[in-house]
Amino acid sequence: MTHDPGAAGEPLVTDAVRALRDAAPSALAVLVRRYGDFEACEDAVQEALIAASDQWPRDGVPDSPRAWLVRVAARRYIDQVRSDAARRRRESHAAELEPPPAPVPAADDTLTLFLLCCHPALTRAAQVALTLRAVGGLTTAEIARALLVPESTVAQRISRAKARIRASGEGFRMPRADELEARLAALRHVLYLIFTEGHTASSGDRLARVDLSAEAIRLARQLHGADPDASGETSGLLALMLLTDARRAARTDDTGALVPLDEQDRTRWDRRMIEEGVAIVTDVLDRAPIGPYQLQAAIAAVHDEASSTKATDWLEILGLYDLLARLAPGPMVTLGRIVALAMVEGPAAGLAALDRAEADSAALADHHRTWAVRAHLLERSGSTDAASLAFAEAARRTLNGPEQRYLAAKARSAG
Repeated sequence: MTHDPGAAGEPLVTDAVRALRDAAPSALAVLVRRYGDFEACEDAVQEALIAASDQWPRDGVPDSPRAWLVRVAARRYIDQVRSDAARRRRESHAAELEPPPAPVPAADDTLTLFLLCCHPALTRAAQVALTLRAVGGLTTAEIARALLVPESTVAQRISRAKARIRASGEGFRMPRADELEARLAALRHVLYLIFTEGHTASSGDRLARVDLSAEAIRLARQLHGADPDASGETSGLLALMLLTDARRAARTDDTGALVPLDEQDRTRWDRRMIEEGVAIVTDVLDRAPIGPYQLQAAIAAVHDEASSTKATDWLEILGLYDLLARLAPGPMVTLGRIVALAMVEGPAAGLAALDRAEADSAALADHHRTWAVRAHLLERSGSTDAASLAFAEAARRTLNGPEQRYLAAKARSAG
């Protein structure tokens, strides 16, 4: 054992939880590779995790947490097969399921498990839920709370996802070379969605879902460590998450109220996280073809390295948004570029660009962030009455409590 339980206390519990979280995905991957039954293997690993959560804080974390989980889960799996009434016909050769004694492979199968969770037969919602369950180790109830949907909905998504994978006949294997980049792209998008929902919750009374954004960063780190990353986009995604999350402590005040970027106390930003994110994005921009996540990370880096909003290199940000709009156009990219344009050329130029963008995109015209940007630009241009109405409309359209309260307060003060 790696720890002495005699004087462990709370640190040992923390070590045990951390070891469980780190070892569970690769333990599941080993079992799925060995037996091929994703659902049954997951149940067995869950039982092993319950046993570990009881034993490890008391007796200490094993020298090899993954090997311990694999050994216990394998026994649970075989016991489950032997006791399953619907599989009585297999009992005559159930003992054959026991593999010959062999050490747990040193190679980590987490990347394969990531990619299996992002099977192309699954919807994006199912990919998110299954990734959080199988790789993130979250329970169905935790996922439901994180995604702000009923627990029954998450359970159905996970159940249907497993059934689709089973029906597809997809074995536990790395995708073929011609499939790999598309699967990795889907996986990066899933992790980005998880982080985005965690960074600013789409609804609810908290600005952020810290548990969700932290889990997305943890999973992105795992992917970054396992992915050969020929495209550099996994590095870009991790850097983007770090550089964005570094500002989290300053985004709300002591009451939980939203603090906009230009009013944040930048001494509260996490400098170690910023340094790590800048180092990652600088390295990847030097060695790999440019991709959308890298450009978003570069934009975040420019913000994080500036001493104030006024000192920010908005011209560089505008140039990065121009590149991003060509590589990965979308409503939020358009909106970000408009903000940068207004900072470079003034609010009138921003408002004119916003009018054109709204005429071209119904999704942009209906979004609360569009109304918020319009309100800020109108306020800067001196049109306080129009700004007040736009702030009020933005507040009406958002479902996030802190955003709503901030925008409503701006509507009152502008008017």
